[in-house]
Amino acid sequence: MSDAFPILNSPLDLGFTTLRNRIMMGSMHTGIEDKYKDFDKLAAYFEARSKGGTALIVTGGFSPNLEGWLYPFASKMSSKGAIKPHQKITEGVHKHGGKIVMQLLHAGRYAYHPLSVSASNIKSSINPFKPREIGDFGIRRTIAAFAKAAKLAQEAGYDGVEVMGSEGYLLNQFICKRTNRRTDRWGGSVENRARLSVEIVRRIRETVGPNFIIIYRHSLLDLVEGGNTWDEVEYIAKAVQDAGATLLNTGIGWHEAKVPTIVTSVPRAAFAELTARLKKTLRIPVIASNRINKPDVAEKLLASGQCDMVSMARPLLADPEFANKAKEGRADEINVCIACNQACLDHAFGGKRVSCLVNPRACHETEIVDAPLTRKKKIAVVGAGMAGLAASIEAARRGHTVVLFEQSGQIGGQFNMAKVIPGKEEFYETLVYFDAMLKKTGVTVKLNTRVTPELIRDGQFDEVILATGIKPRTPGIEGVDHPKVMSYIDVLLHKKPVGQKVAVIGAGGIGFDVSEYLTHDFSHPSPTLDLESWKKEWGITFDPNNAGGIDRVMPQPPAPAREIWLCQRKDEPLGKRLGKTSGWVHKASLKSRKVHFMQGVEYLKIDDRGLHIMSAHGPEILEVDNIIVCAGQDPLRDMEEPLKALGIPVHRVGGADVAAELDAKRAINQATRLAVTL
Repeated sequence: MSDAFPILNSPLDLGFTTLRNRIMMGSMHTGIEDKYKDFDKLAAYFEARSKGGTALIVTGGFSPNLEGWLYPFASKMSSKGAIKPHQKITEGVHKHGGKIVMQLLHAGRYAYHPLSVSASNIKSSINPFKPREIGDFGIRRTIAAFAKAAKLAQEAGYDGVEVMGSEGYLLNQFICKRTNRRTDRWGGSVENRARLSVEIVRRIRETVGPNFIIIYRHSLLDLVEGGNTWDEVEYIAKAVQDAGATLLNTGIGWHEAKVPTIVTSVPRAAFAELTARLKKTLRIPVIASNRINKPDVAEKLLASGQCDMVSMARPLLADPEFANKAKEGRADEINVCIACNQACLDHAFGGKRVSCLVNPRACHETEIVDAPLTRKKKIAVVGAGMAGLAASIEAARRGHTVVLFEQSGQIGGQFNMAKVIPGKEEFYETLVYFDAMLKKTGVTVKLNTRVTPELIRDGQFDEVILATGIKPRTPGIEGVDHPKVMSYIDVLLHKKPVGQKVAVIGAGGIGFDVSEYLTHDFSHPSPTLDLESWKKEWGITFDPNNAGGIDRVMPQPPAPAREIWLCQRKDEPLGKRLGKTSGWVHKASLKSRKVHFMQGVEYLKIDDRGLHIMSAHGPEILEVDNIIVCAGQDPLRDMEEPLKALGIPVHRVGGADVAAELDAKRAINQATRLAVTL
């Protein structure tokens, strides 16, 4: 065992059972909970995390009844027929010494169907369906449904249940005045508003007996108007504790909150102060959550007494071996979650199966498997961007001899530009991981090497993986070769000086990133690295007297370092095609920095005066110092035909295959799937 993380690796005694370490995999809906035919996939997914050393796993949310469905025919635990399919899951987890609990989640007004119910008939801003106010009889039926679901979970072999009382779902809707306008015994005072949660926990405990884990997921900071004060948060936590909860898990923010809580730009362990505050008042162990992605972060929280356990959902999506690697002193080999949300939450909220940008095997454990290795080959990988790195590591792990060629002096490709964007500092971690794994798998890395057909021929390679990436597209605008014009590579990679007034051509992901970068003053710490600056920028307060955590003083973003015009040809809102769960954060950040959003722009010409355009307002001249071009990319595959002419099999991956918006998710997935077949 590693001495680096002694508390993280220590057991947690719950009285009737012991958890082998302090790592819990928090709940995340994957999209394979909803149909029994997918339970083999779900079982393999959870089993991999248990085999990887995770002590306690929480499933995605299962509704206790039909009204609580997230959407029609979503996951539900309400009948005896569910027991046998779920046993596949529990048996796989128990085989490796882990424990698993089922999350019981009633969506309330977040349900995406017309049968939704809530504390009051108040529609959510993020849902087209207006809920029906649930009556007293319906509430009592709901309590009974939770207890029945817990009993069914127990019979299916689960070690416990987690009652979802945060994130703005049904129980949270009863708890907060924002959505509870009732005047009966379920509304008004905090005692009444907490009654549903308390009665559910109490009834579950009566039903399942003393030797069954009950976690209550509690909202410590609602981050919406009409949220709870700290006194109310504390009262509810004590009440569910006294009702029979074993563990108190923490939740932050409603889904409709206008404050980011889990994206990359949120500082690590940003809300642990609140967990520590609550822990002082409770007898039961308290679990910290949100943006805890490395063992050193977790160890610091535990060692300082801020929590008893840490919840990590996406980090264990990114690396199922997280716990074992931390225990064995291999922290540099952990594939760290970068909180990009691109393949996890964006997929979940888009109705797709969840996976992970840095680990495409997540939720695909039964599909991305090694083909039989009939012959060890010598493989050349050309280009050390995300696709080339993934292909190299996977091919070498399978036993092939791999040589990775890179024209520049560093690995990472376009990630070396992404990592310098304020709010994307976590991207450094992916490069640390790949560097460690290149060494571990024995890949020969040749930097500062320009590949020629002769080099490949003389090296006697059996196959070539072409991961040469992209070249920026130059738009056909009169004057595009003017000295004012720069590419995003000039700005982000070569750090060329940029004037105070800038027009950015192209409002895709790169255009947004360049604009974010240019609005920051790098003589001051990035808000994403400084918690107090970040709280100030987003208008968050931890003041115990402030209901919901929304600062009564308006958010105070720093003054922008430059004036930016972000332009696009399409006549649609800028950022429409950004990630579903993180795009709004990027848009809000740029708007707070007074970036001018311009849509439906026709580019006329560039000259000494600046960028001449035609917009909805007619012809305009943006009198700027520089014009940054972020207008797309083309595949860079000049080597392909000469190599094929030599009779060497060539495989294209990443940007060299499809250059759409530098899609690292697709690049790593494609390269991984290719490598396991070689």
